[in-house]
Amino acid sequence: MYFRHSPRVWSAYPQLVAGVVAAGGVGGPGAATPAVDRLTARAAARLAAGPESALAEIQAWRRAYAAMGSSPTRHRCAAESLLRRFRREAALPRLHPLVDLCNAFSLAYAIPVGVFDVARIDGDLEVRHALGDEEYLTFAGTTERPDPDEVIFADRVRAQSRRWAGRQSGHSAVRDGTDEVLIVVEGLHADAAGDVPRLVAELTTELERAWPARTRTAVLSASAPSFRYAG
Repeated sequence: MYFRHSPRVWSAYPQLVAGVVAAGGVGGPGAATPAVDRLTARAAARLAAGPESALAEIQAWRRAYAAMGSSPTRHRCAAESLLRRFRREAALPRLHPLVDLCNAFSLAYAIPVGVFDVARIDGDLEVRHALGDEEYLTFAGTTERPDPDEVIFADRVRAQSRRWAGRQSGHSAVRDGTDEVLIVVEGLHADAAGDVPRLVAELTTELERAWPARTRTAVLSASAPSFRYAG
């Protein structure tokens, strides 16, 4: 399986910095709680200084959503949605140890972190503009179709996200029994070239601490846009 962003995405968003972590052996409970607690404390400290909408990382995603034709206050990237909920409730629900860890990194860095069950991906996974005929499965089990030209994650069968880093498909979400995942980290802000590799390195350390994880990482660019998941 290959993961990539399309040439059109790189052309439209040349400031994009994309990090990838391939991880196997992450089934089971894992010992991620201490890291989740540390990361959420970092997020709380950032939010104490001002709302998530003022963060440069979130502002950059808002600009991208506006360029995509989506209202940035109606449709938010996953990092902003998580930060809004965390600010209001002072906590996030615990869903799955791996999901909780990725959500905590997204909170701490204000950067979207998507985690995909590799066994649920059909063929290659590409971030591209939608044609409008793709099917997307919600977490509630209903089917939607992305808008034409909406940026999505898509394999050869279905859309695996809506509005780029907005909502992941329930089809490829981590669940009990998930063992191999592809984690995608995407930044658009001015400091993303430093922040994304730093997030990837810290996340990899925590994965290997919490599970007997086998990991490989990469930072992608327009000149090196593909990552091969070898399993």
